[in-house]
Amino acid sequence: MSTVLMDSGTVAQTVSRMAREIIAGGGGSGEVVLVGIRTRGAPLARRIREEAAAVGVELPLGLLDINLYRDDFNRIGAQAEVRETRIPFSVEGKRVILVDDVLYTGRTARAALDAIIDLGRPQRIELAVLIDRGLRELPIQADFVGLSVPTAATEDISVRLTETDGRDEVLLRKGDEA
Repeated sequence: MSTVLMDSGTVAQTVSRMAREIIAGGGGSGEVVLVGIRTRGAPLARRIREEAAAVGVELPLGLLDINLYRDDFNRIGAQAEVRETRIPFSVEGKRVILVDDVLYTGRTARAALDAIIDLGRPQRIELAVLIDRGLRELPIQADFVGLSVPTAATEDISVRLTETDGRDEVLLRKGDEA
């Protein structure tokens, strides 16, 4: 059985709050850039950018595919779908906000860090996630969190966004459903 953790209204409110937190942390300085981690981090980053623009703060937006940086790339190889990375600005000296849907083991965030560092030397890299479900394998923590949901390894968090899935919601599936 699935439990709805966030409906469309709650997702929208949470993204709006996260955008305000990012702006309050220096988002209007011109040195802050957003980088959405594909797949669902990209639309979340776009939404954060739109929320910031609505209050007069322009945040440059990039999209990052981390598949070539995955620590299991050698194992999955041919099955990995490599998509476009598009970062139309220098990260040199910038405050880079990586945006993703779920923080779990920390491996996606680690891969994104490696990819960004290959592009230059940012002043700072921060992480914004819609859901932090705990159970880290690496010492990585988010700077901006929409919702913290402590989970068991047998549970699964499913983020659905209109841009990728036709609707906004976050579901928690327990045990044998996960």
